[in-house]
Amino acid sequence: MAQGCLKCLKVTMCVANFLCFMCGVAVLSFGVYMMVNFKFAALTPTLASFNLANMLLISGIVITCVSFLGFLGALKENRCLLLTFFLLLFFLMLVELTVACLLLVYEREVGSHPSVRLTVCCVNIRNTTHYLKCCGVNNVTDWGDNNVPSSCCEKCDITPQKYWEKGCLLTLKNLFEENFLTTGISVIVLCIVEVLGMCFAMTLFCHISRSGLGYKL
Repeated sequence: MAQGCLKCLKVTMCVANFLCFMCGVAVLSFGVYMMVNFKFAALTPTLASFNLANMLLISGIVITCVSFLGFLGALKENRCLLLTFFLLLFFLMLVELTVACLLLVYEREVGSHPSVRLTVCCVNIRNTTHYLKCCGVNNVTDWGDNNVPSSCCEKCDITPQKYWEKGCLLTLKNLFEENFLTTGISVIVLCIVEVLGMCFAMTLFCHISRSGLGYKL
């Protein structure tokens, strides 16, 4: 009976981590696609690296690496890999909860902080379509006279060109507020998945330790 439960737990971990690995590959691929097909313009050159494509790349790499550790640890019944997988999940969950709590507690301060306001980027798509329909942090004047990207252009075929009136800071705030419930539910579901992954990993780790196995390659 115990061996059957162990085998079932092992298969469950392998399947779940394989699915997470595929999701990580999808996120990573989407990040590469955005980096190749989209151009991101920042109000300051030093903040140009903080864009959606780079965040997707980092997220995809983290997901694929952690899920691969869990899959290989469960498949090979390796205690070292399982323990590393457990610690990484625990660390990621702590980071997610800390960031979520800080954003909730210091929401106004974060929104008004200069460094955060400067990170609001305008997406410059090759076909000049701007899905957020915004320009600059507050408005088009944030870009100056000669640095306005084409993504700020609402009507580029007229003279003088007409730019989007809304700033991206207000647009992003409204977008976040509209999707606040969905974001909260997603974070909760993610934490539950991580807790289940930690429980499975630790259960399998303890079971392997009692059986005297765990370091075969």
